Amino acid sequence: MRAVDLIRKKRDAGKHSREEIDFLVSGYTRGDIPDYQMAAWLMAALLRGLNHAEISALTEAMLDSGAVVDLSSLPGRKVDKHSTGGVGDKTSLILAPIVAAGGLTVPMISGRGLGHTGGTLDKLESIPGFNTSLSLEAFRRVLGECGMALIGQTAEIAPADKKIYALRDSTSTVENIGLICASIMSKKLAEGIDALVLDVKTGSGAFMQKEEDAVQLAEVMVETAQRMGKKSVALITDMNQPLGRMAGHSNEIVECIEVLRGTGPKDLRDLSVELSAWMFFLGERSASVEQGRHLAEKMINSGQALETFRKVIELQGGDPRIIDNTSLLPAARSQISVVSPHSGYIRDTNCMQFGIALAMLGGGREKKEDGIDHGVGLEFHKRIGDHVASDETLVTVHYNSEAKLKEATALIAASFEIGEQAPPSGPLIRLIIGGLPG
Repeated sequence: MRAVDLIRKKRDAGKHSREEIDFLVSGYTRGDIPDYQMAAWLMAALLRGLNHAEISALTEAMLDSGAVVDLSSLPGRKVDKHSTGGVGDKTSLILAPIVAAGGLTVPMISGRGLGHTGGTLDKLESIPGFNTSLSLEAFRRVLGECGMALIGQTAEIAPADKKIYALRDSTSTVENIGLICASIMSKKLAEGIDALVLDVKTGSGAFMQKEEDAVQLAEVMVETAQRMGKKSVALITDMNQPLGRMAGHSNEIVECIEVLRGTGPKDLRDLSVELSAWMFFLGERSASVEQGRHLAEKMINSGQALETFRKVIELQGGDPRIIDNTSLLPAARSQISVVSPHSGYIRDTNCMQFGIALAMLGGGREKKEDGIDHGVGLEFHKRIGDHVASDETLVTVHYNSEAKLKEATALIAASFEIGEQAPPSGPLIRLIIGGLPG
């Protein structure tokens, strides 16, 4: 069996056997198959697609490339959440403290920025000293002490996905249902969880821009989780505009702290509470989703969720003082405003272009080896449906380098559609798939 033959097979719309998938994944993980051949196969898979059998084989091959974490020594149910990613999507850093404070264990193994979206690990690493590279032993210890831990993939956990994930980001092979499902589920099933809540984004800022594609991805992931004996639900949520007011890294941490204090943007708080509610329900901490919402609100209003966030920061080597003094986080040196060219209503945005502009400013990666500028960010002052006056600020750009500033601000300005009539409002949560025991 040769990698070049399998690249050709998929290029020509052939279907792989489980043995062929295993050969590709294990060979690439060992280093026998080079980046350029795996990149070629990924592009062929993106263009030609993967069927259910291939997705299942790819997920299991990536899962079997490493260890499954044993959390049986920890009390209570283990529940996690995963988002397919969007601009300003920082709900993980809000709901994990909420759910851990409410009595469940949240073993969260996350990734870095992918494509135009920000990564949970990159956001966490804007906190001075925060260590996302804990050993599995340290991961279990932190979970035992505060009910949550936030790490990246260790050498033991789905090492195949770790390599492939970075390659997809830098070769524009992200937006494929099979590749996304295998990447997400191999990591999540390796966590030793009992249940999984999925936030599948749709709209201009999502990988699945068409709702029917988001639904298809959600159905495949819920089916995969349930086939592996895990409870699962997927919420199809709107990403036609950024979630919350901030996009970036350190400024998203600030916004998370605001929500955990009981303030912050309504859309971000509402979605965080709803996802937490489903985690409480699937984790058998509440008898219904409605009871889960009340418990989530209680954890915020009592301050318990914020204190749990403070504790996990300290346990993972970060500076807990940022909870009370966010000026300790990295900040950009300069700001510039992007203003409205004329008065009217914001009818729509090209949300993906906001993420691309942020990456241009240093807040994302063009190559997998690139670093991240944690201080840069975008602050959004208007939402779809809002009225704006001529020359009113739409976005404040926080930047450190002028190298691509002109290009980035032009892209941001071009991403707003402003017209005379206000658009109809749409729901933040469009659809719910699954939710019953697996």
